[in-house]
Amino acid sequence: MKTTTKILLVLVAALFIPTLSFSQFNLNKLKNSAKKGMSKFTKKKSSSSEKSDGSIAKTAGNDYYVSPKGRGRVGSKEKPAKDLAALIKKLKKGDVIHIAAGTYIGKAGLSSDIISVPVSIIGGYSTDFATRDPWGKYKTIMAGTNELKAVTTERIGIKAPRMSGELVLDGLIIDNGPRNRFKTDKKLMILRKANMEKGENPTPETPGIKILIGSDSKVTIKNCVIMNTAPTQGALDVQIGKNSVAYIENNLIINNTGEGIMMKTKHHGNDGLPKFFVKNNTILFNWKHDAFASYGGNSIMMDGNTEVFAEDNVFGFGDFGGVNNIKQCQNLLLTNNLFFGHKSYDYQEFSGGLKLDEMIDYAESINENSDGNFSKEVKIPLNKKWAEIYFSRKMLSRAALDASVKASNSGANQLRGMLGLPLQAGSTKMDADVWLHKMEVDDAVKVGYKKYAGKGCVKP
Repeated sequence: MKTTTKILLVLVAALFIPTLSFSQFNLNKLKNSAKKGMSKFTKKKSSSSEKSDGSIAKTAGNDYYVSPKGRGRVGSKEKPAKDLAALIKKLKKGDVIHIAAGTYIGKAGLSSDIISVPVSIIGGYSTDFATRDPWGKYKTIMAGTNELKAVTTERIGIKAPRMSGELVLDGLIIDNGPRNRFKTDKKLMILRKANMEKGENPTPETPGIKILIGSDSKVTIKNCVIMNTAPTQGALDVQIGKNSVAYIENNLIINNTGEGIMMKTKHHGNDGLPKFFVKNNTILFNWKHDAFASYGGNSIMMDGNTEVFAEDNVFGFGDFGGVNNIKQCQNLLLTNNLFFGHKSYDYQEFSGGLKLDEMIDYAESINENSDGNFSKEVKIPLNKKWAEIYFSRKMLSRAALDASVKASNSGANQLRGMLGLPLQAGSTKMDADVWLHKMEVDDAVKVGYKKYAGKGCVKP
């Protein structure tokens, strides 16, 4: 039995009330828009007829069912398919896929499911599809393998950039731990290169969930867990078009490289800016891409030409920070979010970044109505062994790497020395011994069962 303990994280409290400029938009209009959007988010009954149990009432699309005990491609409740991949070619816009508890590794272990039309995927069902408990008794785990036959694309992708539509992802657990390649069997350090001799893939550098959809669309992602992914950008990566909206609520995003949530668009112009409503998410342990990287390691990041309303979230333990606004989104409203444990900054919109108590004076790109963001002492129920490894890991820097490099005594370098040119590096003594060590699903979901200081996700 694994020992789980509560690790006390003592953090400096820092309440602040920003009073910053926000020139592009009428503040009252934006505030009303935020309230309206959040109200629709928490109380809505969408046009896709989402029901109180999280399922989607049938409208224009078909309902399909997946269960580990299934067989064939009928996909009915009576004859479910055994994997999502068995249904992908028959899916149409507006279809809804219901997935029972189990661990799924994709078609023949390919470890990735990519869908080219807007559909909804609902997980966490019992095998008879009568009840749901997505973070408890009925976990729908989308995992994979590290075998060379597997692909390294995102674990779940809905990619329809030229289409409009609605989709809901609800109750999925994305665990890339089995897809990652580790240096040793202890699973302490991921490797980004394949080993052809051993038949091992590189660790995927792609999101756990990737959504790509066009204009006039609505995306809802809720009650999902994304863990052990190693992307260059977002563990949850959402790109929407003009006049589109994304609701991201009550998700646990834990132990990933890159950005926890990446919010993107290709829309240009001042009208119809895509809107993102990010509420009640817990985003923890965001690692840099690798030990020497200068990117990744933040809870959220957004493109400049978006509107983002982030409320009541937990942003904790970023190798760099909490909110990465380096692209300088001018339409960012931050309210009542809990920040802690970041190594470089809480908020960034230029090189260096800012702590919470500095934002009031120096941040220029957030809505002046941003309010109530704070740091506080919290207790997180982490697995003791995992936590001890995390908090004892080495944090290396590019400067340290450069200082450790030995110049080769090759003939070419002897000639370069004679000519007064810089010598070429030969080898380095330094290396990280821990990077994105594997977290187990049962340990992860316990972290998301309750709020911290009233913020973040809860067990659905």
